[in-house]
Amino acid sequence: MLAFFLIGFLVHLVFFAAIFDIYFTSPLVHGTTPHRVPRAPPAKRLVLFVADGLRADTFFELDTEGQTRSPFLRSVIEHSGSWGVSHTRVPTESRPGHVALIAGFYEDVSAVAKGWKENPVEFDSVFNESKHTWCWGSPDILPMFAKGASGDHVYTHMYPPEKEDFAAEDSSKLDTWVFNEVKNFFEYAKSNETLSNKMKADQVVYFLHLLGLDTNGHAHRPKSREYMENIRTVDKGVQEVVLLFEDFFENDKKTAFIYTSDHGMTEWGSHGAGHPSETLTPLVAWGAGINGRQPGSNQQFQDDFLQEWKLNDVRRLDVNQADIAPLMASLIGVPFPLNSVGILPLEYLNNTDQFKAECMLTNAVQVLEQFKVKMTHKKKNTLTFLFNPFKSLPLSKEQDMFRTVRLYIQQHQYDEAIKLCESLIKLGLEGLSYYHTYDRIFLGTSVVLGFLGWISYAFVLIVKFHTKLTKPISKLDKLSTYHLLPVIFIGAGVMITLFLMIQSCPWTYYIYCLLPVTVWYAVIKEFRVIKNIINLFSTFPPTKSIGYLLFFILGIETMVMSFFCREVLSLGLVAFAGWPLQSKLFYRNKAMSLSWIFFCFTLALFPLMPVVGRSPNITLVTGAGLLTVICTLVFCTSIKMAKQQIFEATVKKSVYVAQSLIIVLSLYIVNTTHSSLAFKHGVPLINQIISWTILASSLLIPLISSTFLFQRLLSIYLSLMSAYLLFSTGYEALFPLLLSCLTFVWISLEQETIQFHDISPVPKLSQMDFAQKVDTTQIRQLRLDDIRRSYFFIFFIVTAFFGTGNIASINSFDPASVYCFLTVFNPYAMGALMMWKILIPFVIVMCAIESIQVSTQLSSNSLFLIVLLISDIMALHFFFLVKDSGSWLDIGTSISHYVIVMSMTIFLMLLSRLAEILTTWRIRLQGKIKQHFT
Repeated sequence: MLAFFLIGFLVHLVFFAAIFDIYFTSPLVHGTTPHRVPRAPPAKRLVLFVADGLRADTFFELDTEGQTRSPFLRSVIEHSGSWGVSHTRVPTESRPGHVALIAGFYEDVSAVAKGWKENPVEFDSVFNESKHTWCWGSPDILPMFAKGASGDHVYTHMYPPEKEDFAAEDSSKLDTWVFNEVKNFFEYAKSNETLSNKMKADQVVYFLHLLGLDTNGHAHRPKSREYMENIRTVDKGVQEVVLLFEDFFENDKKTAFIYTSDHGMTEWGSHGAGHPSETLTPLVAWGAGINGRQPGSNQQFQDDFLQEWKLNDVRRLDVNQADIAPLMASLIGVPFPLNSVGILPLEYLNNTDQFKAECMLTNAVQVLEQFKVKMTHKKKNTLTFLFNPFKSLPLSKEQDMFRTVRLYIQQHQYDEAIKLCESLIKLGLEGLSYYHTYDRIFLGTSVVLGFLGWISYAFVLIVKFHTKLTKPISKLDKLSTYHLLPVIFIGAGVMITLFLMIQSCPWTYYIYCLLPVTVWYAVIKEFRVIKNIINLFSTFPPTKSIGYLLFFILGIETMVMSFFCREVLSLGLVAFAGWPLQSKLFYRNKAMSLSWIFFCFTLALFPLMPVVGRSPNITLVTGAGLLTVICTLVFCTSIKMAKQQIFEATVKKSVYVAQSLIIVLSLYIVNTTHSSLAFKHGVPLINQIISWTILASSLLIPLISSTFLFQRLLSIYLSLMSAYLLFSTGYEALFPLLLSCLTFVWISLEQETIQFHDISPVPKLSQMDFAQKVDTTQIRQLRLDDIRRSYFFIFFIVTAFFGTGNIASINSFDPASVYCFLTVFNPYAMGALMMWKILIPFVIVMCAIESIQVSTQLSSNSLFLIVLLISDIMALHFFFLVKDSGSWLDIGTSISHYVIVMSMTIFLMLLSRLAEILTTWRIRLQGKIKQHFT
């Protein structure tokens, strides 16, 4: 079974990665030629301000007193510049946001995980095309543009990473540092003629990356006083830099300024998905080559922002984030970035119609060249009879349109030339998208066949090894059925491999296409089992079969719906509360049945609670910890009074006492940490050391405790709770406690169920030992009731995710959860810690199902196979729901859903082994332990 586990793990990794190969591959096209506007540019230099994490609404809106938070930039909007909203794309993270701004293309989603500082692939940018670029700001952003540049003309000035501290007294100092460094740089340039000459050259870019807003937003939320004050700090700094440039360059009117942001931020201080608060960012442009104030009348937008922001009378010019790159390139006369898919926003340019027409022609040539390279590459690597070209833009039509554009420009018909260029760009981008997604149906079909094959194989294994539904297969049958099968599937595999080799497909295509062959071979090889299953189902009454099928579909769809509406989980838990009444368990054990009903109703409240972003409530965290200690005391007392349990008294007492004290210590750390942060004193080092120690020991201490079922489970739950408290900021601290109580009751009721249905005596829970060698003769086959147990398990897993305040989105993680461990920005460490917070309730449920397998005398793999089957059907459902068109909120949500459900499946496979280790392994301390009855 270990081999099956490893193969299953790899197969699910393939399914997980497939979504990015099918929908979100790198859009980069290599082998194109740079193109620049053949006219003198209006500006010699460009200053780009990027206020990291700045939301459009927070920037443009007036405060409660009707005053702007950015008086200088507001004055620019109302008198001397152009403005609008820049629409970003998923993922709304710093790296892809800056790539879109400066390189003009949208990175594939998976690039976020490839590193913040390095380039996973080489790409061109405005910085690379410039003569000189000076950058100031974060060490997480600047290096990727410096190292990606050809030559050494991109110069970076960065503060140390330690300054990016969420617990800092004032994160706006990051922005103040940038402004001061720029001032010092210009002061030094006055006495350095060589540097001064470089700065006064043409095609120069100055980039100021301002991270303070993002840091304050994460630490204090975007509606906080710190965030608002940071906006004022940035506005003042921008004004000072503008005056600095005017002074240094003697007000030569050759400087263009652009102020924008890479992404926005949710109300709870995170980003990454497609909510409007994350995708809408401000854009303000002024200076050389930029239009001044343009009056606005009867402006029509889908939002009501113009009225809210009191900007009805100033024309709003919205752009896509990638459009800013060609705007910057046209302003200073550098070639458009090679892979830019941005469309030059002409409304921002203050220049002649001829210049605008030439700019649009250059834009069209640059986009169409990418289209031609993409088409040539796809045509070269596709069999001639299979190649299906983009019919809307054949080569002859493209050439005719370019000739017409040039003719219009020669005849001074610039408006017609611009319109035709816009049509060309639109067709070029559609063609790029067509060839970029050319293999989507082919790959999607392969992955779906792989999914269906794997689900079928898991079902066959369940029926073959864990039920009595199949008959033994004779040796004669084996010989008569298997000899041709390998030949057929090997032949199919060879044909597919040759087909992919001829088309020079990437190595991942081989995996996606050959996986279904392998999996379906394993399924068809068991066709005798399949035949038995079909014969068996044919004996069932049609109404009964359809009823079971509809009930199964309803159960799956209920969990799918919970990803869209968390409240569905509450309804499910309320329905679960009636299980003891429906199964007659209530009359066998009223105390446990009433406890089940109570905890189901209590747990049902959590999906109704506010999601992440709520205000911290450390009092609730403290209450949850103290309640855990009280429950432990009650539990230990009940065991002692029962006088039924065999246990190792010395170890038991010391372990539980130690774990209770660790919980108290966790509460102390949480309270002192948040108190220190509230006074902006940072996190004491000793708190961080103790937090990491508690986290590291949380998986080791249970291994010291007794392996008797309830004692080991209690030790595991206490250890996990001590770690979870350190991650908690509010009501979610109560969730693991109530979930643990419910799982204890669940285990007891499942034992009652077995005793009710079995004639043979079943051992008492109090006498069950995880470490006891399993008697294989006592292992029973699966029953219909085991499907219900598996469904309960999956439902509790989904509840464990949504019940703690998460939402079905990759932006649902609150960085405040990790402040007991670290506050300096580290995306991988913080991500790992927040992931463990999510997984702790999973481990609790996983240990419960491990206990149920032991207590109900099931094979350790049988229930898990049913769980895998159900979760894979859910994953396939979400695979069909993934989209890359429509609103960015829908796109981001569809990606998040699939990623979450596939991650759940993968983590369940890993956590099943972790649960096995936590329940069965034992670290024996030195000294003889006396065993006795109590």
